[in-house]
Amino acid sequence: MGYLPTLIYLRSTMTEKILILDFGSQYTQLIARAVREANVYCEIIPYHKPIEFGPELKGIILSGSPFSVNDANAPLVNISELHSRLPVLGICYGAQLAAKQFGGRVQSSSKREYGRALLHKEKEDVLLQEVMERSQVWMSHADTILELPVGFEVLATTENIPYAAFSKTGDKYPLYCLQFHPEVYHSIEGKKMLTNFLVTICGCARDWTPAHFVGDTVAQLKAQIGERKVIMALSGGVDSTVAATLIHKAIGDRLYGVFVDNGVLRKNEFQQVLDTYQKIGLNVKGVDAKDLFYRELKGQTDPETKRKTIGRLFIDIFQEEAGKIEGVGLLGQGTIYPDVIESISVHGPSVTIKSHHNVGGLPATMHLELVEPLRFLFKDEVRRVGHELGIPEDMLQRHPFPGPGLAIRILGEVNEEKVRLLQEADHVYTKGLKDHNLYSSVWQAGAILLPVKSVGVMGDERTYEFTVALRAVTSVDGMTADWAHLPYSFLADISNEIINNVKGINRVVYDISSKPPATIEWE
Repeated sequence: MGYLPTLIYLRSTMTEKILILDFGSQYTQLIARAVREANVYCEIIPYHKPIEFGPELKGIILSGSPFSVNDANAPLVNISELHSRLPVLGICYGAQLAAKQFGGRVQSSSKREYGRALLHKEKEDVLLQEVMERSQVWMSHADTILELPVGFEVLATTENIPYAAFSKTGDKYPLYCLQFHPEVYHSIEGKKMLTNFLVTICGCARDWTPAHFVGDTVAQLKAQIGERKVIMALSGGVDSTVAATLIHKAIGDRLYGVFVDNGVLRKNEFQQVLDTYQKIGLNVKGVDAKDLFYRELKGQTDPETKRKTIGRLFIDIFQEEAGKIEGVGLLGQGTIYPDVIESISVHGPSVTIKSHHNVGGLPATMHLELVEPLRFLFKDEVRRVGHELGIPEDMLQRHPFPGPGLAIRILGEVNEEKVRLLQEADHVYTKGLKDHNLYSSVWQAGAILLPVKSVGVMGDERTYEFTVALRAVTSVDGMTADWAHLPYSFLADISNEIINNVKGINRVVYDISSKPPATIEWE
């Protein structure tokens, strides 16, 4: 019987740290990103998780929440206890909870205050240092503080909020509270306020940089892996490539990479990725399994069935390759921080949003410990670390590409001829985006082969061929996305080039759906 893999957490215990207690706010990740952008390391944990008060912990931030502090099931922490040990910053719900717990009066309303407001400073304070008068901030709350607790003082107001910023500073450690969201884009100087809290109030050195991360992580990898061997499934994507490069930097060719051609990669991608890995110096074996995947996918039209088939075959191939390497005891993975955050529920395991990220669903029966060197990084941080490691920019800036590849961009049955058609159309589209300097302004782009044929005329001939849909979206993290407003002239050129050069396609359409309600991929 198998067992759950052991997780190896790569984080220097002495790196100074800020903890963000998550009460379920949609903006919690934005707080973490803002802290990281200030070169300060931070972690998000559910509000109910026990806190380890080590010497590296410099301060605590309390997030917002969809709850009211007056709800019967409102999430709670003992802010007085936290404040007695470290500087604390309460944001929105965190501020209202602090006001209530220290004896203030908070009123709930069915009407939500949402939108821009202008900040008026009532008192000069380090938190608002160098913040201009009438600085724009962003409100998003239903609770209103009617009366501050004894011992608190007002730092700033807005036209409608008498206690937009307030503090309790007479104790060993200060407690600061903001009823607005400094972490969002619309709070123009919000990041300046957060930096004031991190540096002036918490005393953070702001030395958490890509170079610092690389040095720390490589040292930890050497210590934790020892003389053992690591196997890793590579995809050619940013996360797995950066993770593999870090592990290779620590243990050299005792990292064994496996890159599988499942027959649904982009045009020439298999060889191009292998060539890049060779230039980087990674020890990677390419496995050509196209024919196997095509045979198993024959006749399958359901998207989930296609995904499961590709996942199952990948696991079989990976296990077979792992069995050829004697003494492998560790599995490398490119897990990044959003995967970890989304696998942890604020309200307990029964409502976990997303199961823990695991490449290809690799089974616990492989008896391998996990090595996840990017576990605490956001995607943009992964790219910065990759740049520090010297990974080619064209690989670092690659758009996200689905694990099942073109199989879920071919609606209906997948076969070799359809893959060829889509590879050619996708190649024209992607190359065009790069040639017109549009690729970097798009989060993700690709072509989709539709199970639709239509009549066309080419020269004097009647055609009856496939339709391709072009998809391009703009996004920050892929959670929401808007369709990219590509120039009409560019779309016209690409349409002509695909129809004129890819025999079998006679119609091109452009997808102008946003997420939500649509998804980025069609299947």
